[in-house]
Amino acid sequence: MKFIYADSIDQVDPHYDFVRDRHGVGRKAYWTDQYAHEYFTPPPYDGVLVSRGIVGDHLRKGKYSDAHAIRFRREGAREFLRLNTPGLSNMPIFGDCGAFTYVKEKRPPYSAENMAEFYADGKFTHGCSVDHIIFGYRADVTGLEGSTDDERERFDITLANAKDFLVATKSIPNFTPMGAVQGWSPDSMAIAAQRLEKMGYDYLAIGGMVPVSVDGIKLALTAIREKIKRKTRLHILGFAKADRIREFKGFGIESFDSTSPMYQAFMDAKSNYYVRNGAGGLDYYTAVRVPLATEDRALKVAASEGRIRQETLATLERTALGALREFDAGKLKLESSVERVMGYQKVYQEIKSKTPQAAIKAIRETEVSVRRTLEASPWKACACKVCRTAGVDVIIFRSSNRNKRRGFHNLTTYFDHLSQALYEK
Repeated sequence: MKFIYADSIDQVDPHYDFVRDRHGVGRKAYWTDQYAHEYFTPPPYDGVLVSRGIVGDHLRKGKYSDAHAIRFRREGAREFLRLNTPGLSNMPIFGDCGAFTYVKEKRPPYSAENMAEFYADGKFTHGCSVDHIIFGYRADVTGLEGSTDDERERFDITLANAKDFLVATKSIPNFTPMGAVQGWSPDSMAIAAQRLEKMGYDYLAIGGMVPVSVDGIKLALTAIREKIKRKTRLHILGFAKADRIREFKGFGIESFDSTSPMYQAFMDAKSNYYVRNGAGGLDYYTAVRVPLATEDRALKVAASEGRIRQETLATLERTALGALREFDAGKLKLESSVERVMGYQKVYQEIKSKTPQAAIKAIRETEVSVRRTLEASPWKACACKVCRTAGVDVIIFRSSNRNKRRGFHNLTTYFDHLSQALYEK
């Protein structure tokens, strides 16, 4: 089972100065920054997925700049992602049409021919047909019953696009077309998969699973497997349950893509730092938030309104960062470190919270998480390159270079976890 990382130009500056909070000398955005597959040897995933919704185009803005999007299509994904070096040149590059970006529209903005052109320009190795997401998953309906008019229309649009996509991609060299599966129930998804297989697809991409529970996904996979050949490969799009991959070993899944290890590092409220535990699973720690006093919106507004002096915030910020570094060096005990970190957090939460009661609750919960993280000091026991070079900064929630480094740590920790989970009996 291959782990395909869904990228959105997730890079770090390898020479970032954490003490001075500034980029390395001579840093050029993108050009001198590194992807996780450049930072680690070997890379912490089996392949990369790039969504058209991330790249963007004239129809909708993505995360790429216009210059990056043009260069991506001109030079191809492999060169843009710097996967054209020895050891990386055979890594598969998957693509999808970014269906979440147009989920509210009546029809997808892209034709099968248009997506085929995108994949050909980008020199993708694998690409999904144009799908239209169906939400409202219901496990208790049978056959093609129980759909709304909109759901049935999306079902039919997805299959019609898949048929055209096979024809449109025939001339693309070294390319594997993947038929996108959408449905409102296990049975409807199984019927869609069966029809795609009859069209000629031998690799199917299961969509719409992001909000579905683990049990719901299992029901869908069971129904699909009963309708298709065992040799037909399955890919799960946007697999948000990646940390429970062990439970999906029996379904013949060829691959899945996920952003969870990276984005939990800075999008999740609590589970920011991955640790493999002795039971073969993953544990999570909360990163210690030390906001930039001159950049955090709530703090800037409070200072401009005269509710607190900017100098006071700067002093509290320096004290918190200093405490974390002294603790990491063994020069400051746990309780003193927590106290100094919380001095800044108390002010921050009182400014940020809408009510005094909310501030009290946030302060109490933050102190518990800070103490737990520092007491365990998980970065000290980790041998990955991030933790060895960044030290305590990997656990500090502050600026992109710290947060994405933590995401890099999560990727390599998750990939190790995945390897163990898949090969154990």
